[in-house]
Amino acid sequence: MTQRAELATMLDRVALDGLVTEYAVAVDDGDWTAYQELFTADGRADYRSAGGIEGSAREVADWLADTMRLFPMRQHLVVNRRVRFGVLEQDTGDTASVQADYINPMRFASDDDLASTAPDFVCGGRYTFGLLRTAAGWRLRRVAVHEKWRRLPPPGDGRAA
Repeated sequence: MTQRAELATMLDRVALDGLVTEYAVAVDDGDWTAYQELFTADGRADYRSAGGIEGSAREVADWLADTMRLFPMRQHLVVNRRVRFGVLEQDTGDTASVQADYINPMRFASDDDLASTAPDFVCGGRYTFGLLRTAAGWRLRRVAVHEKWRRLPPPGDGRAA
């Protein structure tokens, strides 16, 4: 691999890492417009393993907007990112996949202003991202959540799960 190709690959990896980070920040901040802008026009997301839906970026953003009202405090921690570049029309590097583990502590909404700010719902698993290089830069074609575990409040403590 030439130095020019190595530099291009490093720049792509930085861009992909930034896109995955923007995805997590958009969900955590509830910025559903920014969330949708991360996707290609035909982009889709699949949250079924976490009890959610599968659909277009818009459909999933609407579902997330409604669902995340239950959790005003949330913070995705996305780690162990594995990047693979693919081939599109015989051109290496126009597609990519990223596999990344996540842990997501959240806090249920409460009417009690003095309630603890500690998370009372935590889940973890793995994301798989399918990405496409577009004229506007890298965009998500698909996102799939593979929830592996969750920790809920103890039964009878008054918080719904």
